[in-house]
Amino acid sequence: MRPFFLPWNAGRATIRDRPCPTPMMPRFLPLLAILLNAVLGAVETRPNIVVVIGEDMGPDMGVYGCKDAITPNMDRLAKEGALFTRAFTHTGVCAPSRSGMVTGQYPLKYGAQNMRSVVVNPPHPFTEKLQAAGYHVMWPGKTDFQGVPEKNLAQDRKSWINAANRPAGELSAKPKEPFFAYFNDNVSHESQVRANDGDHARNTAALKPSDRRDPAKVELPPFYPDTPAVRREVAHYHELVTAVDYSLGRVLDWLKAHDLEKNTIVILTGDHGRGMPRFKRSPKDTGTRVPLIVRWPGQIAPGTVREDFASWIDFAPTALTLAGVPVPAEYDGHCFLPTAANPPKYVYSFRDYMDESFDKVRAVRDARFRYVRNQAPGVDEAGKVAYQEVGQTMHELRRVQAEGKLTPLQALYFNPNRAAEELFDTQNDPWEVNNLAGDPAHAAKLAELRAECDAWLARCGPLADLHADELVKRGVIKPRDEKYEERRKTGSTAGDAAAAAKKKGKKPANK
Repeated sequence: MRPFFLPWNAGRATIRDRPCPTPMMPRFLPLLAILLNAVLGAVETRPNIVVVIGEDMGPDMGVYGCKDAITPNMDRLAKEGALFTRAFTHTGVCAPSRSGMVTGQYPLKYGAQNMRSVVVNPPHPFTEKLQAAGYHVMWPGKTDFQGVPEKNLAQDRKSWINAANRPAGELSAKPKEPFFAYFNDNVSHESQVRANDGDHARNTAALKPSDRRDPAKVELPPFYPDTPAVRREVAHYHELVTAVDYSLGRVLDWLKAHDLEKNTIVILTGDHGRGMPRFKRSPKDTGTRVPLIVRWPGQIAPGTVREDFASWIDFAPTALTLAGVPVPAEYDGHCFLPTAANPPKYVYSFRDYMDESFDKVRAVRDARFRYVRNQAPGVDEAGKVAYQEVGQTMHELRRVQAEGKLTPLQALYFNPNRAAEELFDTQNDPWEVNNLAGDPAHAAKLAELRAECDAWLARCGPLADLHADELVKRGVIKPRDEKYEERRKTGSTAGDAAAAAKKKGKKPANK
């Protein structure tokens, strides 16, 4: 109780030294007790928040209409809460996406737009404010924040949820409330999509035979050649999404076993599009549209469908608002739970260095149209990212391209002469391949989104337009990792281990 009395006692005698109550005080005490109980009750009923993330996982679930998805837990969560049909992140790659999420600000504002560039003086994570407000923050596993400090990220960095191999009935401890719990599942990551059969079998060991996908029957996007190798990776991806669904099921079971369901918000999302070419790293819908399903008993009606924009830049202001914490003025997003008071009209995305591959793209999307500004002449959409090139789907795209057998639509991915401006009707052209920027019928929409892009970049400030080399020169970011220069020269990730060993003064292990 002492914290509530401190302002009253400031500059006065302590409780021990104060004289006995006067006759007037007993009449005041019942009112004080009522007020204190109201305050304590408000604190105790602040919601717990659980965020479950599938790495490199797009909106490829049954509830989103994906024909190849086996996702009963995700589908059930949507039936018990809200499905967001227009949820986005601000870039199609993990580190800048997570950096913006945890700071509540666009990475363009503080120089974190280039993949795995470490910012010298970055903003702090919103979880520090949650902790100051009395929340117990649990954040095990992946961070990858572009230099955002992690020292005070959470009180607990250990795993809080049942491991997949934990004996049935064994639970991790119930945490102190209110809490914010983060769970990142990397089983759906790009590296696992292309994993060999043995690793894939281990990743999907929990799946039932009915969960398996027949590669011959999976649906392919039109920008992929139809080959067995491509089909195999697409089938693997969908099975990995099912593995994430099993993880979500364990989270839901954990909440139920600890009687935490009623006062806990559960958020299921992904950090960007699926970990495959023309999805991950793209500033278009395939790379930036993410799943977002939220359950909040008593606050969100079951079966709600939300068509307003919600994005990763909104997670920080939403969490703080729910915790009763003032949202800093520098935050860029809005609170979208349980509803949005002023839903935004646009969402924004960017693409800069993707590891060693340079590009510069800025994009704005409204409810129907996407505007894309390509600012790196001579650079194609595929880029040349060694980490992506080792996948079989990328191998097949390169092979069929070399044979001259790509369809005109598929060949767009490798076009070095991209238009400076593109406009896509996402309703009639969901894969965003038909550029309408030169169509007079859409001139007004083009002008509108062009102006909005300019306004967004102006709000982000001068760092938004700077090349990575200039950001290093100005001391905004540290020099980029030498392994990326090695990849650029060799086109391979093989030298990464040797470079790391050399940096530590050790001999590289034989492989």
